[in-house]
Amino acid sequence: MSGSARRPVRRRTFVLGSAATAAGVALSGPLAGTAQAASFGYTDDGSNYVIDTGANLVFKVSKTNGDLTSLVYRGTEYQGYDGKNSHVESGLGTSTVTIAQSGSTILVSVTYGTLRHYYAARSGENNVYVWTNKADTSVSATRYIVRVKAGLFLNDEPDSYTYAPTTIEAADVFAKSDGQTRSKHYSKLRAIDYNYVGWTTGSVGLYVVRSNHEKASGGPFYRSLLRHQSAAGGGLYEILYYGENQTEAQRFGLKGPYVIAFTDGGTPSAALFPGTLTTSWADSLGISGYVAAGGRGRVAGVGISGRDTAYAYTVGLANSAAQYWGSARASDGYFSVSGVLPGTYTLTVFKGELAVYTSSVTVTAGATTTLNTIAIPSSNDPANASAIWRIGTWDGTPNGFKNAALMTYAHPSDPRAAAWTGNVVIGSGSEAASFPAYIWQGVNSGLLVYFKLTAAQAAAAHTLRIGVTTAYANGRPRVTVNSWVSAIPSPPTQPSTRSLTVGSYRGNNYTFAYSVPASAWLADTSQYNVLKIDVVSGSGTTAYLSAGTSFDALDLLS
Repeated sequence: MSGSARRPVRRRTFVLGSAATAAGVALSGPLAGTAQAASFGYTDDGSNYVIDTGANLVFKVSKTNGDLTSLVYRGTEYQGYDGKNSHVESGLGTSTVTIAQSGSTILVSVTYGTLRHYYAARSGENNVYVWTNKADTSVSATRYIVRVKAGLFLNDEPDSYTYAPTTIEAADVFAKSDGQTRSKHYSKLRAIDYNYVGWTTGSVGLYVVRSNHEKASGGPFYRSLLRHQSAAGGGLYEILYYGENQTEAQRFGLKGPYVIAFTDGGTPSAALFPGTLTTSWADSLGISGYVAAGGRGRVAGVGISGRDTAYAYTVGLANSAAQYWGSARASDGYFSVSGVLPGTYTLTVFKGELAVYTSSVTVTAGATTTLNTIAIPSSNDPANASAIWRIGTWDGTPNGFKNAALMTYAHPSDPRAAAWTGNVVIGSGSEAASFPAYIWQGVNSGLLVYFKLTAAQAAAAHTLRIGVTTAYANGRPRVTVNSWVSAIPSPPTQPSTRSLTVGSYRGNNYTFAYSVPASAWLADTSQYNVLKIDVVSGSGTTAYLSAGTSFDALDLLS
């Protein structure tokens, strides 16, 4: 179905098991042009290997380049739009493609230079298991996109740009007729927040179940595009290295499996989820870089003390080769991270998204590394410092600030956003809600914060702290207190690509500290001192693409 004149029938859509619900009317798609085989097995049609799972799914893989050229579920073709197939990145060139059957498993192997890519089918399952082994930068990104025909599913969530005719930034951020913004970047979700992404009509569901991301980059709080729709069709993604808003170098090696899963309208089986999926059936298939469960280890901690129980804590493991994470139990901080490749890792404890503890841990194949209670030093959490006043919470995110919640699924120009301008008065009771999550050089630089000091406070020097979560174009805060002006701080290391306008505040948390002398304060305690925050940089362009930064918290220490 082309996407021009006909509007798709409205129906339910799902991401991570939460639903945006509309009337559930089924829409039949075009029938497949080939007959299904009678049972599990594969054939060669000359151009493709044709795999029948023996359930309700028949898929094809190109013998030329390893593209997934067909996905027929219950007789309906779901794959493809604009003449494009489903594939790694934007498609590989001429490749060596082979197929083999081993009992109840069929494996298609694709070799493209140093890259190895695999599709596996299991007898009686409506799933395609996918691995990608990237050895170097010869393929720029590590992305798999499942391209889906138009009209089969509706997605009017923020990460959809269906019916969004006006382009407002680059070629990937759009506005609907009411001004609300849409982009494939606006998924709302961090890697830790979801197990799968996809759509359902109520009678058919199509999903990509993510891998454990052990060879991805960015950690548990990384955000990237997960799906999109346009008039041409829809896309579901597994993003393992995208090169946008990345805080780490990319990792090489075998990534996966991630799973293309069809259902009868429900969510994918939890048995496919990262952390629960077992693939012992793949141990002997000869997949390059594959490490079976017996070649992996586990890290377990009996608890974490020194936590602020108002926050969720996450434990991450990372080195240059792999990354993992797990949630700490709310009651005592117990954690367990399994399926870890052998090696020495940096262990990081996050309060919210703010790192408050690091150490080193070594993992051995077939063994559990057990850690005694981790004690977070009080000084590691900036929230423990005594402050005259504080705006926001030290949790590594802009949560609680003005427009923060909206910014993971909308452009800053969206009409639903409150005005980015406006000043803040300490003691008003609405400090955080009045303080903008982001400040840009060309939009709202020069924010004013009004506050009073006692005579004793005004007689002493104090440290002003401003915590940020990321920056665009080297934007960083320079402060003025009454007539005292700080030096321009050096920019911390941050991602070089767009972030604030594509749904992500996640960069490298950094705290700027300004030593404000006693001479800066007003002697009259009845008067408001005025803090001015400007964003400075020699980079960026205009408006929301001018230099900017995202805030975690700010305070004036006692």
